[in-house]
Amino acid sequence: MAALIAVLGVAFFFTYTNGFHDSANAIATSVSTRALTPKAALAMAAVMNLAGAFLGSGVANTVSKGIIETPTGSQGMAILFGALVGAIAWNLTTWYFGLPSSSSHALFGGMVGAALAGGTQVIWSGVVDKIIIPMFVSPIVGLVAGYLVMLAILWIFRRANPHKAKRNFRVAQTASAAAMALAHGLQDAQKTMGIVVLALTISGHQSDNSIPIWVKVSCATMLSLGTYAGGWRIMRTLGRKIIELDPPQGFAAESTAATIMYVTSYVFKAPISTTHVITAAIMGVGATKRVRAVRWGVAKNIVLGWFITMPAAAVVAALVYWIVDVIFL
Repeated sequence: MAALIAVLGVAFFFTYTNGFHDSANAIATSVSTRALTPKAALAMAAVMNLAGAFLGSGVANTVSKGIIETPTGSQGMAILFGALVGAIAWNLTTWYFGLPSSSSHALFGGMVGAALAGGTQVIWSGVVDKIIIPMFVSPIVGLVAGYLVMLAILWIFRRANPHKAKRNFRVAQTASAAAMALAHGLQDAQKTMGIVVLALTISGHQSDNSIPIWVKVSCATMLSLGTYAGGWRIMRTLGRKIIELDPPQGFAAESTAATIMYVTSYVFKAPISTTHVITAAIMGVGATKRVRAVRWGVAKNIVLGWFITMPAAAVVAALVYWIVDVIFL
């Protein structure tokens, strides 16, 4: 029971860091274009994250049974503890440097690293199909789709009054930012739900993959609280450092990213990174101005961080597992 409480506490803290780390995903473009004030954007994102957590369970099931074989006993709890600490460490590091990295892939890297350290089998087919392939495909889709959506907007509104169009797109961004926040809740809260279900299964408190209502409420609440805490360092990177966005571009990026996240959640049940998708969509939208309008140097550093995320979290998770193993097991 003590081990279960420790894992649940760390899981909820991870969800909190996920919230403030990834809050920029939902609202950075809306704040940077002044479609929403920072406080209003954070409040809206917190509420929509809370609502999104209750919209499905496909991603949670993938996390709980599709990445590693269910470990047993105290060793299994140590593996989950190490995985979560590895993910938290990477979240805090990238947040400090204002780098938009993936909390999701930090968690998956932590799970793989801790499982390997603990001698638990990794379901490599699940890792490849549900994590690695979407990790490469989703940003490419976001980049191309963002570019095409923005081209369509430019063509449809080519004869519109620029000032009036920007004013209307500021209003529309309220809806697109809400859709993005809802999709973030749908994706990211479920990932922690999957970990909690796994912990309950290992400890013998649950025998199936159903998600208890208290788990949904707890994960959704922690994600929502973390979102409301903000994440200004990363928000500045997404909203300003990649490219200076205007309201039509912000609307295009948010709408594109939200659509991709809904499709992957409901159709493929794949846990993709909201950070990867929105960042790529911003790059694609910005490239419609001119290719050099995007600060590709900043973009390169972000993408390099994506490749480092899983191995870095895996190494920390393995070290934490070994420490727990030596001291407690």
